Amino acid sequence: MKPDFPFQKVPRDFFLFTYFGIIIVMKKEAIEFKILKKSSETKARTAVMTTPHGDVKTPMFMPVGTLATVKFVSPEELYDIGSQFILSNTYHCWLRPGEKIIEAAGGLHKFMNYDGPILTDSGGFQVFSLAQMRNIKEEGVYFKNHLSGDKLFLSPEKAIEIQNSLGADIIMSFDECPPFPATYEYMKDSVDRTLRWAIRGKEAHKRADQALFGIVQGGEFEDLREYSAKELVKIGFPGYAIGGTSVGEDKPTMYKMIDYGIKYLPEDKPRYLMGVGTVDAIFAGVERGIDMFDCVLPTRIARHGTAMTTLGNLNIRNKKFEEDFSTLDENCDCYTCKNYTKAYLRHLIKANEGLGMRLLSIHNLRFLLKLMEEIRESINNDSFLELKEHYYKIYDIKE
Repeated sequence: MKPDFPFQKVPRDFFLFTYFGIIIVMKKEAIEFKILKKSSETKARTAVMTTPHGDVKTPMFMPVGTLATVKFVSPEELYDIGSQFILSNTYHCWLRPGEKIIEAAGGLHKFMNYDGPILTDSGGFQVFSLAQMRNIKEEGVYFKNHLSGDKLFLSPEKAIEIQNSLGADIIMSFDECPPFPATYEYMKDSVDRTLRWAIRGKEAHKRADQALFGIVQGGEFEDLREYSAKELVKIGFPGYAIGGTSVGEDKPTMYKMIDYGIKYLPEDKPRYLMGVGTVDAIFAGVERGIDMFDCVLPTRIARHGTAMTTLGNLNIRNKKFEEDFSTLDENCDCYTCKNYTKAYLRHLIKANEGLGMRLLSIHNLRFLLKLMEEIRESINNDSFLELKEHYYKIYDIKE
């Protein structure tokens, strides 16, 4: 017979154990992060992250599902290609179909029928990149809906409220993503405001089963990156992102931005480089200790006929593939490479057929996910720099 005590039904964000016969209920962390192996050559590391929707291995790449869908790719296909985590966009889901509709459906996981972990960004980047007219104030940002022109207002509290409704496993603080270049004075004011917003967002966060990450900003200025990182750590988050990169700066500058901030972040927390998905930037990020990446690049270039392959990027529109009946990439194990030829893919893309965009999207995502598998294996085997050199030669990447 089970004992009669008031803890028989423990909420999902708590756990129960006994200590010398005493029943103890403790609050669970939304995510747990355990480092498995550190590279002897670089700052790269492998780890396992436990989330409410399963364990994931890092370093990892997250396909982007802006409007609660990865364009042209179904959840079942995402499972098949080894996707562990996907990203969805707070701003776009807020506008269409609305966070309340998604919440009524049971959250993003139920709404889009995806049973793996999901991350939502704060919507801050879209406010600054899509809106032609905006007014940044201490209380938040006033701007125009890019679809209808209607006036909108997004604050740190509102961004967290939307993300609480969407129900992702990891959610992001509301921040300003300043343009590049920006003056030191502008960037200092922006960093200070983003830190105040981070505090407000953390206070507004209501769901213990969602991990809220802080975002390091500071542009190209070393002291501001250091300041931003240290202050965020004082506030305290279960994970941290490097933001404000890939916004027009060259690669060496981006790598400095990562270096300036990451060394002040705790080693035992996940580190996320936002909006980065090129081969060189992934290797550079992993080498510096980055654990998480996302980017629209693989699906966006797929829709225009570019395939990422183990022999370099390939433009399938090229006439030389018109009668090429070989597979797209003989080293790839994806559905596309197992079943279709370059000639057929070229025909589909040239004819603007959705199937071609879908097949290339599946392939490009699998390429990056498989690359991350190889990177994890190379870290575990202490051969990361060898793998990096291999891909740098293939893609003709200069240090």
